[in-house]
Amino acid sequence: MGASVSRVLTGLGLWAKKETRILILGLDNAGKTTLLYRLKIGEVVTTHPTIGFNVESVQYGNLNLSVWDLGGQTSIRPYWRSYYANTAAVIFVIDSTDIDRLGTAADELAAMLNEEELRDASLLVFANKQDQPGAQGAGEISEALKLGELRDRNWSIVACSAIDGKGITEGMDWLVQTVQSES
Repeated sequence: MGASVSRVLTGLGLWAKKETRILILGLDNAGKTTLLYRLKIGEVVTTHPTIGFNVESVQYGNLNLSVWDLGGQTSIRPYWRSYYANTAAVIFVIDSTDIDRLGTAADELAAMLNEEELRDASLLVFANKQDQPGAQGAGEISEALKLGELRDRNWSIVACSAIDGKGITEGMDWLVQTVQSES
């Protein structure tokens, strides 16, 4: 009975749907904020380096997402852990053209995934900037990040471009399906 009432109230917009918390992380200049606003409004916006965070409510499929885009500068990364609680999934964005910093990205990803508060969080890696010359493919990025060594975690990697939108739907569809099956 209670479930029926809440469905009716939700359908009428009188009952707030629970938001699923998603973090967008990655090194600076990976395209995290561009991705956030591609998800939110479906277009590319002019961005500046994120000092702190951006947060937006995004409706994707039948899920209400609370999407947190955290700055990726070296000085900001230690504060990422302050946002880990109650996170259903992490979207880790890689600049696929920045070969010199793949090792740093791998180290940051490994440290993050070792955090207890993210133990149950799914991981979607977006190998971004595929529209740029010299971009490494998803296979090469996966190898550099040692994703094949991950155990007891749902993860996927998708080659994408936050600028032209290619690959974003594929990755987000996987994320939504995975988060829904875990809840």
